[in-house]
Amino acid sequence: MEFACSHVVCNGRTDGGESTGVTVKQQEDAAPPPLPPRRLIKPQHTSLPPLQPPIIPSLTPPPVPPRVDKKEGRSRPAANINVVSLSIGKLVDISQGLESFDSPVTCGKCSAALSCLSLMQRNVWVCEFCECENNVDDNVDRVCIGQRSGVHSDDLYLPNQSDDDYQNLEDTLVVFCVDISGSMSVTTEVASDSGFVTYISRLESIQDALQRALSSLLQQSSHRRVALVTFNNEVVIYGDGTCTPLTLKDWALMDYDHIWEQGVAYRVPHCIAETHDSLLQRVRDFSDSGATSLGPAVLASVAIASRYPGSRVILCTDGKANIGLGKMEEKPSLSSSVTIYFYQQLAQQALQSGVIISVLTFEGTDCCLANVGRLADTTGGRVNMVSTGTVATEIQVASLDNVLATGVTAMLVAPEGVYFPYEAGNNHKFMKEIGNVTEEMEITVQFDVKPEFVKVFLRRQTIPFQLQLSFKTRDQKKVTRIITEQRPVTTSSRVWDCSFNMTVLGVHCAHLCASLTIEGQVQEAQRQLKAQQVLLEQISEQREIQTQENIYSNWMDTMTTICDDISTESPILSDEAAKVMYQMKRVNSVISKHNTPEIQKKANRKKKKECMP
Repeated sequence: MEFACSHVVCNGRTDGGESTGVTVKQQEDAAPPPLPPRRLIKPQHTSLPPLQPPIIPSLTPPPVPPRVDKKEGRSRPAANINVVSLSIGKLVDISQGLESFDSPVTCGKCSAALSCLSLMQRNVWVCEFCECENNVDDNVDRVCIGQRSGVHSDDLYLPNQSDDDYQNLEDTLVVFCVDISGSMSVTTEVASDSGFVTYISRLESIQDALQRALSSLLQQSSHRRVALVTFNNEVVIYGDGTCTPLTLKDWALMDYDHIWEQGVAYRVPHCIAETHDSLLQRVRDFSDSGATSLGPAVLASVAIASRYPGSRVILCTDGKANIGLGKMEEKPSLSSSVTIYFYQQLAQQALQSGVIISVLTFEGTDCCLANVGRLADTTGGRVNMVSTGTVATEIQVASLDNVLATGVTAMLVAPEGVYFPYEAGNNHKFMKEIGNVTEEMEITVQFDVKPEFVKVFLRRQTIPFQLQLSFKTRDQKKVTRIITEQRPVTTSSRVWDCSFNMTVLGVHCAHLCASLTIEGQVQEAQRQLKAQQVLLEQISEQREIQTQENIYSNWMDTMTTICDDISTESPILSDEAAKVMYQMKRVNSVISKHNTPEIQKKANRKKKKECMP
């Protein structure tokens, strides 16, 4: 776990109200309203003595006004800096020689695990996250005593494995799902090395790319299994190319369950060492015609790949789905919600089956990538737009077997009083089903403190956090990794005395704003971008940013460019905008130091435009 700030910042006011953005010094310096003038009453002449003795002025000096701390006069952060980054790709690597146990001892209420921060008295563990009392056996205490020391623990739990859990690493599939509709006949001018100009169609470029990918797989992973599916007016399942193809058409293109059953029941492909020539011949026989039954084709491909967790589906298309399940209308209509639901359902089914979907579309086309891209975004695949010259490289990259773990789920536990904005439930636990994980996988989570718990946490001075990561390794070994640590607490007015991780802040901003934009919350995304810009400016004014100065500058340019390009008028993203958003959601701490190529190009174009007279 890597935090954006060295301390947990309590942004809420101690009186329970919401933060107004006004500095504490201004509030304390505000003068109280003047007292109303006293009414003067003239004394009456009388011979009687006064009923009360005269009031003698008190000799007690007036109270000293409260001392103002200069640090309290500094402005509060413009954005929430309570952010934690989880490098999932690194965390699923268990080759580091960590101490392992059979199973964790968990709280009966919040499922937090016994850790180095846990305190027990007479075999009773009071959970540090929810204060629930848990009875712990003596033998369990002795088993866990090794991990209960210090303020940070990182432990592995490996339950007993059976021989049935083993899976051959070469059993994973690569399914190429290829568009052969009429629009694939569109040609592009290409200059050869000798200077002659030729024209190559999109389908011809796909055929060349697939032949290269098959040859590469044969040389590098000869035991890998490869299947082929094409679609136009109908969906044709070729499998490994050695048996009779299965064709789905007409009513079958509208039956979700039927397509899934047919895909699962189709014969398992043999390794590419045996089927290479047959697959090459099927690819050479492609011919373009007809419409685009994209939805049913991807569904059939996922069904084929679902038998082996860690398998991949690579979708290559140049047009919008216009027939069968997932059909997209030219204009938004009532059927749009049905279409969105189809792609969400398919993405979730692929995620649960351990299948990664990558989506490659051609530049200059309209594929409604905002919807189709959900397939890749949910399953951990790639989203990119290619040309006839780059499609071969992209297909080879997408077909690489770089899955490190499958069935990954993450749970981040914090004490009651902490909540996770933008997450359902408003409770102190963050849970996410991740699925397949590759090396570059990284997620960021934003958390905050409820105003009524600010005083409580300030008295405690520290807050515990625990990450529970459950997954299966490539050889299907079940693992649970539990990391526990505590963070100090500070107030929002003293946050500038803390240390910051600019990379985590930048990556989180990219993830959050891209997610909001894709979900249609454009105005909220713009608000977050503006707040992040102000925050980075505040940090640069309070301290010198040295080693992270380039990161700061790059993210400022990137966020400014995206913020200017987002339009609140159009609810539907263009394919170009959707591609950038999905790429932003895949940004990690390594990539952010250089920016993704497409985002950097947009920032450079903006700079050039501003420099023009």
